[in-house]
Amino acid sequence: MMRAMKNGCLAALALLACAAGAVTARAAEGGHIHIERQTWSFGGFTGQYDPAQLQRGFQIYKDVCSACHGLKRVRFRNLFEPGGPEFPEEAVKALANEWPNKIVDGPNDEGKMFEREPKAFDPILGPFKNDNEARAAQNGALPPDLSLIAKARNVEYTGSWWAHPFSMLRDIATSYQEGGADYLYALLIGYGEPPADVKLAEGMYYNAAFPGHQIAMVPPLARDNFIKYQDETGSLEENARDISAFLAWTADPSLNTRKRTGWLVILYLLVTTGLLYAAKRKLWSKIPH
Repeated sequence: MMRAMKNGCLAALALLACAAGAVTARAAEGGHIHIERQTWSFGGFTGQYDPAQLQRGFQIYKDVCSACHGLKRVRFRNLFEPGGPEFPEEAVKALANEWPNKIVDGPNDEGKMFEREPKAFDPILGPFKNDNEARAAQNGALPPDLSLIAKARNVEYTGSWWAHPFSMLRDIATSYQEGGADYLYALLIGYGEPPADVKLAEGMYYNAAFPGHQIAMVPPLARDNFIKYQDETGSLEENARDISAFLAWTADPSLNTRKRTGWLVILYLLVTTGLLYAAKRKLWSKIPH
């Protein structure tokens, strides 16, 4: 039995060594892409969304991203609800009525489907009616819905294998959940000319943050092609940061409420613990030990 346990430990150590070697080899080959962490208003235990930033982010989505991508899990009314961009309600309703992508509804009294103007309770749809139409318009590439894209993407750990557990503990201690926003920001500013030793496939663009460095999406923003805000400011980095924050909100719209509720629950538990301890001390103080 002792020999079996010894053999099992040796096998586990060998497997760990192989995994560590594979991680080291992959890092040496450039398989890992290091993405810098950004500072976000909604980061950490107490962070909250900045409504002004979310409003700018929606402007970029409307002017750039909506040409290919939808937000089918976000409804127009979410744009004026607390915790989000908090646009004026009437402005959002007017925006919905003017949205170019119609809503297929029905059936009507004649049993037929029909198109109508979006209302505040309708989702924010993209320009394509189905995936096949989207692929046909994008040379075979399917533009993903952006509602949950900030949760579907994340940064990859690029440090030493032995330091990974400490990195995970640091993320837990700092409540790091902004990996999706960090990745999106790096992706949007990561377009550029490919290195001399990189040959791009037809219809692909070089992106330093994208796995494999070849992406089918046309650069939506550039240093000489960015969205100017109403105050005439703007840049590639500002656009990328604002749309990343907006997409972080679409993926987690209840973040503000959840964090506030969490702190209230912690306060409630602390007060309750103190009261129970005081009651216990008072009750048991009369009983001789």
